[in-house]
Amino acid sequence: METATLKKEYRERIVPILMKEFGYTSVMQAPKLEKIVLNQGLGIAVADKKIIETAINEMTQITGQKAVQTVSTKDVSNFKLRKKMPIGVRVTLRGERMYEFLERLVRVALPRIRDFKGIDNKLDGRGNYTLGVTEQIIFPEINIDSISRLLGMNITFVTSANTDEEGYALLREFGLPFKKN
Repeated sequence: METATLKKEYRERIVPILMKEFGYTSVMQAPKLEKIVLNQGLGIAVADKKIIETAINEMTQITGQKAVQTVSTKDVSNFKLRKKMPIGVRVTLRGERMYEFLERLVRVALPRIRDFKGIDNKLDGRGNYTLGVTEQIIFPEINIDSISRLLGMNITFVTSANTDEEGYALLREFGLPFKKN
C-alpha cells in the first residue's frame, strides 16, 4: 500500500516550511500530527438504544475504523442517566488512516458544508485543535437517504506542538481552511 499523499507531503514540504518558520535545527523538532479523535456525544441515546448502533455504523463508515461506544461515569438523575450507560461514540485514528481521513476531510467534506467561510482558529493552548461539525452528512460515505437524524461530532487534531502558533502553522500547512482574520 502506498503511503498516504499527505504523509509524503508532510515529510517533503511541510517539515521544511515549519523548520524555516520556527528556526528548528532538527527535523525531529518540527511538530507532527499524532492522532485525530472523532467524538460524538449522544445524550439522546438514553431514551433510544438504536441511536448508538446507528452512530457506530456511521462513524465506522466515515473513518474506515471500528467505532467504540463511550459510557457514562456517574449517575445523573436529572438526565435519567445511570452509570455505565452508553452515551457516545468515538474513534481514534493514527498513522495511514489518520492521513487518509484528514485528506478526505479537507478536500471533500469541509467544502460540502453550506455557506462555508472557513473554520475558527482557536487552539487549546497546547497546539491541539477541535473542530465541531454539525451534520454527519458532509461526509460522502454517508448515504443521505439512509440516515434517521442529523448528528454532529467533534474532530480533535492532537499535535506534538508545544504552542498554539506551531500547531496552527502545522494544521494550516495540512490544508485546514482557517478563517482569515
